[in-house]
Amino acid sequence: MKKSSLILFASMAFLAGGPCQAQEINEKLEGVVVTASRLPAFLGQSARMVTVLDSLAISSIPATNINDLLKFAVGVDVRQRGPEGVQTDISLRGGTCEQIAVLLDGVSIADPQTGHNSADFPVPVSEIERIEILEGPAGRTYGTSSLLGAINIVTRKPSRDGIEARLEGGSHGLASASLSLREAGRRARHSVSAGYSRSDGYTRNSSGGLNTDFRTLKAFYKGDTDIKDFKLNWHAGASVKDFGSGTFYSPRFDDQFEHTAKTFLALQGQSSGALHIRPRIYWNHGRDRFELFRSRPDVYPYNYHRTNVLGINLDSWFESAFGKTVFGVEVRNEDIVSTNLGEPLSESRKVRGEDAFYKVGLNRTDMGIFLEHNIILSRFSFSGGANVSRNTMGGEGFRIYPGADASYRISPNLKWYASYNSSLRMPSFTELYYSVGGYKADKNLKAEKMQSLETGVKYLSNGIRIVGGLYYLDGRDLIDWIRDPSVPDSPWQSVNHARIVSLGGELTARAEPAILLGRADFPLRSISASYAYTHQDKKADEGIQSYYALEYLRSKVVIQADFNVLKCLDINLSYRWHDRVGSFEEYIGGKGTGVLRTYHPYSLVDAKASWDGGKWNVYLEADNLLNAVYFDHGNIPQPGIWLKLGTILRL
Repeated sequence: MKKSSLILFASMAFLAGGPCQAQEINEKLEGVVVTASRLPAFLGQSARMVTVLDSLAISSIPATNINDLLKFAVGVDVRQRGPEGVQTDISLRGGTCEQIAVLLDGVSIADPQTGHNSADFPVPVSEIERIEILEGPAGRTYGTSSLLGAINIVTRKPSRDGIEARLEGGSHGLASASLSLREAGRRARHSVSAGYSRSDGYTRNSSGGLNTDFRTLKAFYKGDTDIKDFKLNWHAGASVKDFGSGTFYSPRFDDQFEHTAKTFLALQGQSSGALHIRPRIYWNHGRDRFELFRSRPDVYPYNYHRTNVLGINLDSWFESAFGKTVFGVEVRNEDIVSTNLGEPLSESRKVRGEDAFYKVGLNRTDMGIFLEHNIILSRFSFSGGANVSRNTMGGEGFRIYPGADASYRISPNLKWYASYNSSLRMPSFTELYYSVGGYKADKNLKAEKMQSLETGVKYLSNGIRIVGGLYYLDGRDLIDWIRDPSVPDSPWQSVNHARIVSLGGELTARAEPAILLGRADFPLRSISASYAYTHQDKKADEGIQSYYALEYLRSKVVIQADFNVLKCLDINLSYRWHDRVGSFEEYIGGKGTGVLRTYHPYSLVDAKASWDGGKWNVYLEADNLLNAVYFDHGNIPQPGIWLKLGTILRL
């Protein structure tokens, strides 16, 4: 870490503050029910590394979309190509965007076409209750695709009737608006929200035209009701995005464009009684149109894709003198029709779309059976089980992915935990078949496998929370895109790496001075500091450039300070430091130079000030306050300082 970064790191350590009223955040967090195992349990009982961004943290953090919120979780690597969550790759523990499960209210919304689209969330920030981040393999909890963990977006249930409207404007022609309606009846609750956002973007193409502009539309509906001894809830959501993707996917072309449209439907319930039954059915639909040359199909044909995912889960559990036992089955069918991803379709399956003729595609089904047992005593907890899964593609048959977590409370404030877990992931359709625009895929890729050992401690006292952990990852057949930059215009090729072993750790400390000093009016409300480190022993062959697996976030620091200047004026200051391993070929004017550039560490400072008047709120947010120049992906510069001014009205 450079000297300037260390000085800023230290100088921010004494800043603090928070909301208008002091809240015992640490104890409330420990009482949050999370899904780190098949059986939901309190965060304080979890024997895994689980991070929770609750509603208070979400309202304080200088971020107005889910993708940006996740940047402030130290264990999460958020690599943006475009701002405001337009195109974001999210990963955990040195992995890739393909290797995590993404869920909405416990329902998988991961995209089998490509992990690039998995972060298309249909929910505005105003409707989020909390975000749960489970790190490490989670095959027995979330099934396949959770190779290195899972992110679960939990939406709020209306507690009262109300209307909330948000308006925001900012740099680069940013303008957004959203509206939420909530009804909290005695037997049923409903909430509806919709939002629109647009910007001219922060860069221009070689001809001076827009190339990082965007327009996004989100809509979400959630309802729930109680029917005797059965709780039923459902949701429907949509996310539509049109965005200039500049040089996002290839530095050779600076006028790429993409349109995505996704819809989500889910129905789930839970019975009470001696045997709890939790059925779940969901359908995710996606459309993707990629333009290598914006609005110019005559130069290069557009790529069209249409995906459908249908899933059915049935969980059951019962309690006995020996603990709580969970068992069930899950089936997930993934289907794609495309202009270039998949095998030739039969005549009966060929589809005429609005703008294209889908002549290739693929269909596969993943089936899993799971069993888990949980024991929770006064000082000891244990959760162990396995997921037995099989995919109709790949020919590997049924495979068992076990896992076990244990914790022991050493003292009222100190707990030790340890775990072993494993998982797998099937290749995405893009990894298997994308062979255009400088890419060459291998349709014979094998599934990725991962095993993990982890141990750590959690310390909690009045006003102080400290969590630290170490982990060991053993990944086999991991998938990456590689190329040889010494060969002019050599393609990116999808391959299975033989093995990558990772060692890492995290440490997070949070203090609430107002509680420690017993002074609710003390301006220093809370301060937190977190550090994450990952080391991988796999090195690329001499002169080989890696796109994902050998390019990872080695170190990350997050420091946040909340303080209250006046009665209802809250200020949040956030500092982040990133050190990324990897390299990229330098491109000038759309042509590769053959020179490999390494990533340089960078620091970012963000700030947010908000005035809460009860039924209204006004806020000013500054991203990248020091106007740092940095890269999350090679040859794609990120925005400099970005100012946003917004207001929230509550009726």
